[in-house]
Amino acid sequence: MLPRRNFVLVLGVLAWLGLPNWGLAASEVPYKDRTVILVSIDGLANFYLDDPRADIPTIRRLAAEGARADAMVTVFPSVTWCAHATLSTGVWPNRHGVLANDYIDRNTKQKVTLLCDPVFDKDQILQTPTIYDVAHAAGLVTAGVLWPVTRNARTLHFSAPDMPGDTAWSDFGTPAWIQELKAAGLPVDSHGRWCREAGGGVPRDWLYVRMARQLLLQHQPNLIMIHLVEPDHVQHRTGPRSDDAYWCASYSDDRIRDLVEAIASSPRAKSTYLVIVSDHGFFPFEKVIQPNVLLRQAGLISVNDGKPVPEKAWCMSQGGAAGIYIFDTQQRDQLMEQLRQAFQSVEGIQAVLTGKEVEALGQKTGQEDPRCPDIWLAAEKGYSFSETSTGDEVVTTRSGLGGTHGYLPDQPDMWAMCVIWGPGIKPGTRLGKVQIVDIAPTIATLLGVELPDADGRALVKPN
Repeated sequence: MLPRRNFVLVLGVLAWLGLPNWGLAASEVPYKDRTVILVSIDGLANFYLDDPRADIPTIRRLAAEGARADAMVTVFPSVTWCAHATLSTGVWPNRHGVLANDYIDRNTKQKVTLLCDPVFDKDQILQTPTIYDVAHAAGLVTAGVLWPVTRNARTLHFSAPDMPGDTAWSDFGTPAWIQELKAAGLPVDSHGRWCREAGGGVPRDWLYVRMARQLLLQHQPNLIMIHLVEPDHVQHRTGPRSDDAYWCASYSDDRIRDLVEAIASSPRAKSTYLVIVSDHGFFPFEKVIQPNVLLRQAGLISVNDGKPVPEKAWCMSQGGAAGIYIFDTQQRDQLMEQLRQAFQSVEGIQAVLTGKEVEALGQKTGQEDPRCPDIWLAAEKGYSFSETSTGDEVVTTRSGLGGTHGYLPDQPDMWAMCVIWGPGIKPGTRLGKVQIVDIAPTIATLLGVELPDADGRALVKPN
C-alpha cells in the first residue's frame, strides 16, 4: 500500500491543482516501470475479428498471444463521445455525465454538441474520475492522443485532444509537446486541414500512431490513450462489410502493427501492455425515420417562414437512437404516453424507452437530468433517425446504402472489440462477453492503481 505520507501528499497535490479527489483511497504501489496503451479503433466492430474477409493479421495475432472478448457490450446510445467517456471512467453515462454526442438545452430548445468538445473542458462535463486522473494522482505519467473528452485535461502530461481546429492542440492540449513533435518532423500542423478533408482520416491515423511512437521512444508514459478514427468515417459512407470497410480494417491493422513495432523498439518493450478496443459496431441502413415529422403533424412543432420551431417537443437524432424532449411541462405525462403509443406503431422502431427501461441501459431520465430526453427511441437494423421535420412521410428511403450506430448495444453487429496483450497474460484467453465499463478497471489493475467505485471489473490479472 502507499505509505500514508505519500497518500496525503497525493491528496494535497490534487487540492493545490484545484482538482476534486472524488474520495480516492490509498491504492497498491503503482507500477512505474510499466506502460499501458489503450487504442480505440472507432467503429471497428467485434465481428471483423472472425470475418475471413477482414485482413487483420496483427490484431488476430495479439488476440492469440493474449486475451480477447467474445463480445464487448457498449453504451446506449452506442455513439462515440459517451462510449469513450465510459472507456475512460469505467462507469455508465448516468454517472459520468456524457450522455450522448449531443443534448438539447431545454431553456433554449437548441442542440448542444459534445462531439469534438466545442463547448466544455473535460472537468466541466465529466463527473467521475478517469483512469488518467487516478494514474496522475498516483505519480504516473499520462498521455492522450486524440482522446475524446480531454479538452484542457489537467491530469494528462501529454495531450492532443480530439478537436479539429488548426490551433486546437496548442490552445487546448500540451503546446510544448506539440512543438516537440513539430521539431521532430511530424506534420502536426496539417491536422486541422486533414480534419476538414473527406479522406483525411487516413493521414490522421498515421500521424496519431507516430505521435504515440514518439511518446514510447522519448518519454515512456505509463498510460497512453489513442483514438483512431477512419473505420467510422468509411462505414458511415459505405456501410459495414463493404469493400471500403474491409480495406479500412486492414489499414487499421497496419497502424496496430506500427504500434507493436514501436513497443518492440522502446525501453519498456518487455513491460508494455496493449489494450485494443472499439467503441461500437455498425449497422447498414437504407430507410430513414423522421420523428419530427410526426411531432409536427401532432402540433408539437410549428413552422415559421419555412423553418421548424420547437414548441412543445423536439427529437434529437443519434443515428440508430433518438431522444424526444418534451418542453410542455404541464402536459408532460400526457404527451409522454401519447407519443409512446404513437411511436410504437412507426415502421423500423425497435423500442420506445422510458423510465426504468432507460435506467436499465445506464442512462438517466429527463426528470433526473434535464439534459436527458423524456423518451428514447431505438431503431431496427436497416433504419436510422433524422431530425428532418418537413414533408409528409415519417419513414423515407434514401438513395443508397449507408451505415451508422447508436442502436441498442447488446446486438451482435453492435458489439465492440476487446483484445488485451502483454506480459503475464495467458495466450489464447477467452474473456466471454464483457462490458465497456470493464476497460478502465482492467487498466487500473495493470498499472497498480485503484479506480474507486467503477461499475466494471478487471478482465485480466497478469502475474
